[in-house]
Amino acid sequence: MDDYNLDTNREERLGFPEVVYGSSKSVDLLRRILNEYQTQSRNALATRVQPEKGQALLEYFPDAHYDPVSQCFLLQANDLDDENARIGILSAGSSDLPIVNEAYYTLNLLNVPAKRINDVGVAGIHRLFDRLDDIKTCRTLIVVAGFEGALPSVVGGLLSQPIIAVPSSVGYGVATGGMAALKAMLSSCANGISVTNIDNGYGAAMAAYRILKQIDAK
Repeated sequence: MDDYNLDTNREERLGFPEVVYGSSKSVDLLRRILNEYQTQSRNALATRVQPEKGQALLEYFPDAHYDPVSQCFLLQANDLDDENARIGILSAGSSDLPIVNEAYYTLNLLNVPAKRINDVGVAGIHRLFDRLDDIKTCRTLIVVAGFEGALPSVVGGLLSQPIIAVPSSVGYGVATGGMAALKAMLSSCANGISVTNIDNGYGAAMAAYRILKQIDAK
């Protein structure tokens, strides 16, 4: 019995390839899946690959890139001009970096540059204001925040770009697990914000990519 079946036609249907969810897969299964992509001369991304799995896979794929922060494993990281990127990824704090990097490497797989603008949360809101000119150059924004999840609402009240808000599970007490941030983002009074599942940097990147494709198609 085959234990996997690759969706090799997804890029033809949707314009982006299948991405492998690595958390519950063994090193052997991940190796076989990634090797099949490599044999077909396709790039591939596996997300949520725990560090011990990532290091083991690097022995099979020495030219691959593994990011231990986001636990993303990319067969080939693209060298892109991130300074002139049209997608911006904002984080409220440096604790949100795993989600930021998951979005970043998802976009890298798609050959789309992304600008990471970290640690601009509302606790020191002057840091956001200092970067506004830079953020305004982006066509679409991904905004990641934990705790009370206020940053997407602030950004949505200042800037006109499409905003994809990502609640992160960073926080404690009533903020544990990201539910407080999720509810805050879903109830934001900043009009037109889209919200992903908790910690879903991958989903946010895919949403931003779909938006950018439609902008480019006009």
